[in-house]
Amino acid sequence: MKIVQLTPGTGNFYCGLCMRDSTLAAALRRLGHDAVIVPMYLPMMIDEPAPAGEAPMFFGGINVYLQQKSALFRHTPAWLDRLLDRPRLLRWAAGRAGLTREEDLGEITLSMLQGEQGRQVKELHKLLAWLSKDEHRPQVVCLSNVMLAGLAGAIRSRLNVPVLCTLHGEDAFLDGLPDPYRERAWSELARRAADVEAFIAVSRYYGEVMRRRLELPPGKVHVVHNGILLDGYAPAAAPPDPPVVGYLARWSPQKGLHTLIEAFVHLRKRGRVAGVRLRVAGTTIPADEPFVSRLRTRLAENGLGSAAEFLPNVSHGDKQEFLRSLSVLSVPATYGEAFGLYCLEAWACGVPVVQPRHGAFPELIEATGGGILCPPDDPQALAESIESLLLDADRMRVLGRRGREAVLERFGVERMAREVLDVCRRAAGVEARA
Repeated sequence: MKIVQLTPGTGNFYCGLCMRDSTLAAALRRLGHDAVIVPMYLPMMIDEPAPAGEAPMFFGGINVYLQQKSALFRHTPAWLDRLLDRPRLLRWAAGRAGLTREEDLGEITLSMLQGEQGRQVKELHKLLAWLSKDEHRPQVVCLSNVMLAGLAGAIRSRLNVPVLCTLHGEDAFLDGLPDPYRERAWSELARRAADVEAFIAVSRYYGEVMRRRLELPPGKVHVVHNGILLDGYAPAAAPPDPPVVGYLARWSPQKGLHTLIEAFVHLRKRGRVAGVRLRVAGTTIPADEPFVSRLRTRLAENGLGSAAEFLPNVSHGDKQEFLRSLSVLSVPATYGEAFGLYCLEAWACGVPVVQPRHGAFPELIEATGGGILCPPDDPQALAESIESLLLDADRMRVLGRRGREAVLERFGVERMAREVLDVCRRAAGVEARA
């Protein structure tokens, strides 16, 4: 099959959705299909080799912003648009913290959801023209998230092909928009959902969340758990001594890094696990610096500055080494996480997890047996849960082994690719080859 995946990039920090789409496209190509990623907004940032066959940038972030703000830029010549879409310039724009106000973000989100009625219609026409060429024309178009649903109607009408859409945690972003854009965006999204042939949710939990909020019929939502490329993931030869608690996600309040820091303070004060250390890795951007600075101060005030290590924006290989250095991983997200790729990555290295009892975490831990759940947003409870594992080496080893076995068996990227391909075939009316 010829499958085109539209994926927004971040420009300056690693993105789990970009990594998921990149590994999925590569797996589809290994299965013999022509899968192409079309980058949008900003260059993609992934910690694995860049996907082959990438298309040009569409809906470049600078053009999108300027067309939102001024009618003049909705009629600029193609050469100027190409100049503003240069990757180096887009990366510079991505690194400018505070460049876009919350109000601007709300306006642009709503405009993009409005599709052919939005202010970026010139960009939509450029994308449709490229997709319509014989050498690019797809059998299926996949949108990486529902904020792109405004494109679905025009794509389906122009190309006469089905449009699929991944559901991957968009409710938190939409709910964070300022009034009046929040309500208007949800309303427009519900209307545009009719243009999408099928939705692919990354967990049963999140599929039900979005089915309910968008009032989708049950048969329109398909669950395909995320998978990871397993190359290079392996357990450590021996557990760390002293033990190490780890965190691997963006350094933000939403991911609960502050909760883990407080839990670590409790854990050290309790004194039952001698010498326990904390290692924090993952994505950080300039906007996160004040938050992280407060956390470092909190550790220093408790005499724990030297007991914690912060490793920003690690490479793919360094991430695997980081995971092997851990006794247990915890990312105590404060919201209903749609999935949590970091759990799969930890399990692939034989590391158990301690996660809050909400979002997709109960579903993942039930499926793998690779960790334990604790009350959300409760540093004391988190400290006690982590401590219970660190004091029971046999249990920790069993949970880590179960998690690794489950990932090897059921959470590889090849399984994800086959299941996504099955949804694509059904949507396009294509029979599977013998």
